[in-house]
Amino acid sequence: MGKFKTSLTALAVVMALGACSEQKAPETTTQADKPAASEQANNQQFDNVLLQEFKGPYGGVPAFDKMKLEDLKPALEKAMELNLEEIEAIANNDEAPTFENTIVEMERAGAELGRVFTYYGIWSSNKSSPEFREIQAEMSPKLSAFFSQITQNEKLFERVRSVYESDEMESLTPEEQRITWLTYNGFARNGATLEGEAKERYAAINQELATLHTKFANNVLADEENYVTYITEDQLGGLPESFVNAIKTDDGKYAITNTRSSMDPFLTYSTNRELREKVWRTYYDRGDNADEFDNNELIKKILKLRDERVELLGYDDYATWRLEDRMAKNPDNAMDLMMKVWPAAIARVEEEVADMQAIADEEGADITIKPWDYRFYAEKVRQAKYDLDSNEVKEYLQLDKLREAMFYVAGRLFNFNFSPVAEGEVPVFHPDVKVWEVTDKDSGEHIGLWYLDPFARQGKRSGAWATTYRSYTTFDGKETVLSSNNSNFVKGPEGQPTLISWDDAETYFHEFGHALHFLSAKVKYPTSHSGVRDYTEFQSQLLERWLTTDEVIDQYLVHYKTGEPIPDELVAKIKKASTFNEGFKTTEYMASAIMDLKYHTTDPENIDPDTFEREELKKLNMPEEIVMRHRSPHFGHVFSGEGYAAAYYGYMWAEVLTADAAEAFAEAPGGFYDEELGDRLVKYLFSVRNAMDPAEAYRKFRGRDAKVDALMRDRGFPVPSEKGDDE
Repeated sequence: MGKFKTSLTALAVVMALGACSEQKAPETTTQADKPAASEQANNQQFDNVLLQEFKGPYGGVPAFDKMKLEDLKPALEKAMELNLEEIEAIANNDEAPTFENTIVEMERAGAELGRVFTYYGIWSSNKSSPEFREIQAEMSPKLSAFFSQITQNEKLFERVRSVYESDEMESLTPEEQRITWLTYNGFARNGATLEGEAKERYAAINQELATLHTKFANNVLADEENYVTYITEDQLGGLPESFVNAIKTDDGKYAITNTRSSMDPFLTYSTNRELREKVWRTYYDRGDNADEFDNNELIKKILKLRDERVELLGYDDYATWRLEDRMAKNPDNAMDLMMKVWPAAIARVEEEVADMQAIADEEGADITIKPWDYRFYAEKVRQAKYDLDSNEVKEYLQLDKLREAMFYVAGRLFNFNFSPVAEGEVPVFHPDVKVWEVTDKDSGEHIGLWYLDPFARQGKRSGAWATTYRSYTTFDGKETVLSSNNSNFVKGPEGQPTLISWDDAETYFHEFGHALHFLSAKVKYPTSHSGVRDYTEFQSQLLERWLTTDEVIDQYLVHYKTGEPIPDELVAKIKKASTFNEGFKTTEYMASAIMDLKYHTTDPENIDPDTFEREELKKLNMPEEIVMRHRSPHFGHVFSGEGYAAAYYGYMWAEVLTADAAEAFAEAPGGFYDEELGDRLVKYLFSVRNAMDPAEAYRKFRGRDAKVDALMRDRGFPVPSEKGDDE
């Protein structure tokens, strides 16, 4: 998932330590005597491209073709200065606080910094470099101090509190009431109520954490860039032709890079067990090599600082503070959900390993299944049990065709049409990036743009994510959406289609679900785009289900050489094997989610990450053939920022909603394309963003709360009881 693009003033408050945030102000004349601070700022002309308003077609677009790294630091400094001026203007307004002169002005503030953060995000995620990382390391603590200046502005907080506690609240719309609450809550939960030394210490901790989070992320990136396993032609045994072509270098060698998109297929297909172990260890030891990029000491410091910070606010532990305003409400509820699923998951792993060991024994391999064998022998079991060859399936999964499939689904559910934008009409930051215009199929109304950056390259962070360069709002004139999907697929050879795995196809649909969430928004204010972490993955997880609908399979899953549709018998095998290897997938994820909660509910004073990870997993009876999906030293979701800290469980929480909602579509008269249910999907689950409480939104869609039983059925696990626990 990507960063949120909201009013940066609001974000500094609502998200406090999130990916972006902003603000501004003037002298001591009264508010009535001068234009709003935002008007003054918007009238300014800037030489620095990164500060300038987006120009050109489609309501203006980022000047990605003109972005220069030397402009970044001065742009950040100037934007923060302007933003703080705006904040001072709001805080020192002589008029009584109202929703309009306080909350709305905060929503309006920070336009310049918002634009700078768009470019910052590109350098951070899509085209990082040692030069950028130097600027990032220097500016991270300064940005943290800037955010603290806002959340600790007493006059501003008093105005927000006055609005929140006023009679005016009753006359506001539901969305206005919610953003007022989110803003107030953001202050109250992020140090606004502290005084004296406690307040100073709180801000200092935030600065220290900003530095440590940045260092953690850059250490992982360094290990991904610095470790490459080169193999020779005689070591290619078992590898599919498409993968071999993709990893071949200009000098005739073959490079297994230290990323999941390279590691995963190698471990699945390589017949060289010694090399499989080497590639496995290289990948899972990222951040854990006892060198200058080792992250273990950073984890200790991060945990201690987080714990100290929430203690200042009166909380027992970090997770209790973090989950207070999430759907789970507290860490016990989150852990309870994990523990309902965990026993079934590790029991399934035992069955999966037994099947693998039987094949290894039958082949006379004379081995005991180890973690670097799991994917390899799982593939053999898949072929033996279901006569299903992942590489055969891959031949029907062309990246371009899958993109067309996603457009088809968007057209059926959201009434969206995607048209390619001519090359050169909209600036991009890399030649691989392509852009589409999104319009309403019936009216032709412009909705926004969709940018796609699909391929892996040096300087691009691993994984897949979605983000926005501009979000939909109407409070200050209609702003249309600039959305973006980013992946790390291994590009096919010149002139040949890029083929991806079934898992990657699901991820492609998943991230597109986030983009549709952005594009379908119908909210008035920027803060309505802030997310509830254990809900925000739900919509994207749900969109994965349309990959297996007959309409998508029949039209878009065609062979990359012959153009023939995927055979019915192969589709039947895919569906029959849909819960295959579910033990592995669920256990590796849940081990990370459980450890995240344990790290943030345990006194950090004596935590040694390596020992703590090993001992806690042993208590859980973690199967020795599997490791955490993200081992602690490279668990960037949790330690390179706070977005998923004590919140990685959110994927599972959202999965309960996903499985339950999928059953609703499966039972509907029109199936997954049922019009009435599809309308409710768009109205209550996508378009409202965070303008409505997520639990209420889901009940409006489903007519009741979600049930854990749906998740157990979905994964092929035994349902523990017939009465169905509410999620």
